[in-house]
Amino acid sequence: MSVSDHLAGTSLSKAAPHTLPDWIVVAALGMLTGLQPVTTDLYLPALPQMQVALGLSLSSAQWTLSVLILAFGIGQLVWGPISDRVGRRPVLRWGLSLYVLASVAAMLAQDLPVMIAARIAQGVGLSASVMCGRAMIRDLYVPEDGARMMARGMSGLGVIALLGPILGGLTATYLGWRATMSILAIFGTVILAFVWLKLPETLPASRRQASLHWGEMARNWWDIAKHPTFRAHTLLTSSTYGGLYVYLALSSFVFINVLGVSRTLYGLTMASISLAYLGGTIACRRLLPTHGLTGTVRLAGWCSLTGGLMLVSISLAQWVMGHPPAAWTLLPGMWVYAFAHATHQSCGQTGVVSAFPARAGAASSLSGFILSAMAFLIGMFLSMWTAMPGWAATIHPLTLSMGLGGAITAWVALGRVQRDGHVGLGA
Repeated sequence: MSVSDHLAGTSLSKAAPHTLPDWIVVAALGMLTGLQPVTTDLYLPALPQMQVALGLSLSSAQWTLSVLILAFGIGQLVWGPISDRVGRRPVLRWGLSLYVLASVAAMLAQDLPVMIAARIAQGVGLSASVMCGRAMIRDLYVPEDGARMMARGMSGLGVIALLGPILGGLTATYLGWRATMSILAIFGTVILAFVWLKLPETLPASRRQASLHWGEMARNWWDIAKHPTFRAHTLLTSSTYGGLYVYLALSSFVFINVLGVSRTLYGLTMASISLAYLGGTIACRRLLPTHGLTGTVRLAGWCSLTGGLMLVSISLAQWVMGHPPAAWTLLPGMWVYAFAHATHQSCGQTGVVSAFPARAGAASSLSGFILSAMAFLIGMFLSMWTAMPGWAATIHPLTLSMGLGGAITAWVALGRVQRDGHVGLGA
């Protein structure tokens, strides 16, 4: 840990130096982090529709999600150090403005190259929003309080994620896939207005980095990456998101094309999973005071394993019976997985920045990059797997991959986090 981190951490261990009303922090956190599921979830009911309209293959359509996630990760590596130097507010303004313009470009896209370029720009703008949302929590709160506030903000994210798929399904059904992109532009504009009018700077000048020397930034990232608490919580957030990314990449094709679910009903299906996620954020807030952060993660780890095994059992049942299952049978396992995912994200995103109060932006950006890079690699693997004879147009890549994600997440939550995941000021 650097001297600046130690000094900043010592002062923050006593009290949170801010006078912001809690509702502003919760609203900001909910919107800034909620922009990510809106960007990925809202257009999922329209993804098969967009595939047909632009004449894309299944793997090409999946690339519109994969490049977004990769740009989201790389963008955080750039925005994180900049926000540690100039503050969170300017970065939010720049990033959200880019996001709005990119959403308009995606709405107007007539071919795959333009759509890919627009989604890359969306990912870069989105990365500023999510990275600053996570870093703000470390700016304002000590780690345990930050985890509880993060859970409250994640409840707001859960509400947004609950409404997004329903709105996306209805919009795709009645207005077409381009209208879903216009909604992203509107939502980004609303968040930009909130940041401009209501959200003050959260990083005081006394705790900003003195320079933006990228060689020093690389050394900072290496120093952060060596910290055991950072590694434990980054593995946790990346593994649980890996399983969720499988859902994002494949669920619309499985439910709509393989199992014959309508776009509107698929949107309602996604909303039910978001409702389970919302329940997980509420449970997390109630468990933290009595079980602590690592104890709460331990309980959620068992849920991740249970949800994954439930989904694997659906694949096993199909192999035995010889025909696809009813669509509703996939939902219980997904509900349990999403419930646990909410807890892992609330605790893990707090944990990755807990030891670095003076470098919260850098720590947040590095963790976000690792998460996104892992999701991008998963997306590449899924593109190849779903094109293989015998696996294309089946549920198995979805259910088996989410099952693996649940098992890996449980391994991290029950092992690495219990050993190294105690939040604090570090050594």
